[in-house]
Amino acid sequence: MNLPNPKTLIWPTLCGVLLGLCILAYLPGQRDRDYVYAVEHAAPAVANIYTTKVVQQRHPLANDPLFKHFFKRNGKAKQQLERSLGSGVIVSDAGYLLTNYHVINGADEILVLLHDGRQALASVIGSDADTDLAVLKIDLGNLTSITIGDPSKIRVGNIVLAIGNPYGFGQTVTQGIVSATGRYGLGLSQFENYIQTDAAINPGNSGGALIDTKGRLLGINTAIYTQSGGSTGIGLAIPTDLALRTMSDLITYGRPLRGWLGIEVQPVGLGTNGVIITALASSGPAEKAGLKVGDILTEINGEQVGDGHAGMKLITYTRPGQQVRIGLLRGEELLTIVTQVAERPNS
Repeated sequence: MNLPNPKTLIWPTLCGVLLGLCILAYLPGQRDRDYVYAVEHAAPAVANIYTTKVVQQRHPLANDPLFKHFFKRNGKAKQQLERSLGSGVIVSDAGYLLTNYHVINGADEILVLLHDGRQALASVIGSDADTDLAVLKIDLGNLTSITIGDPSKIRVGNIVLAIGNPYGFGQTVTQGIVSATGRYGLGLSQFENYIQTDAAINPGNSGGALIDTKGRLLGINTAIYTQSGGSTGIGLAIPTDLALRTMSDLITYGRPLRGWLGIEVQPVGLGTNGVIITALASSGPAEKAGLKVGDILTEINGEQVGDGHAGMKLITYTRPGQQVRIGLLRGEELLTIVTQVAERPNS
């Protein structure tokens, strides 16, 4: 039997050992470097936001029948400054930032503090209470905007990082996973489609960035579920696609453009595809197209409506003026009706 020359085995063996050592050394280090890379690329685009509101402070007896005339004759209500904090994300080199509506609502002055220490007063380009989003503009040069990710590709279990200004500490990064996607029915806003994460989010994080391990923006952190006021492992973020669509509308039209059929619906049953029409807006698109109370909607543009959330979301995302094809059940008859979506009236 011919045995291999020991000399011919030395280099393959050494290469195999070295490769194994490199893999062992590389994996944990690569994981750390991934987080560092993500933060280094995203952090310059995340800003701290400080708002100031002038409020009228009245004496607690000012409305008392015995004293109100005295306070009416003797002096005006005192003015007091009310301050709050939040976060924002630079999404354009032109100086546009995304934040939450509730962060800037009612503010008389909005100060934006950048990662590099610069600061500027911001103007409100537009806001939308229905999605809890607002667009700010600052006039500074050499801004770093964040890289945009695709929230439709994330999966439960993906690692994510939250960047914001919790409790006014300054920029802070926390890490967790995607706990759920498509959360709705929480009563936080009119249009809900949240990414849920267990990355620590606290007061002041609102309006900050939820990013992946490549530093790409997946969502705008907006709320936490808590009974204590602090993080309990349930944080919610508005997906980037919804946020950017709303921002574009606010910049271009001054308001969000959303589709509307003029129907009220209820699910047919738990786990059953279909919703029943319970009310129709007078002269709305649905009524004009011939839909009736009691019709059961099953499909919109070939997609199942589920419990109604998916279908109504599709209508909302349809641009006014575009047509949709509705599949429905009326009694025992299957029908298909095509109608044009109108612009959703102001709520």
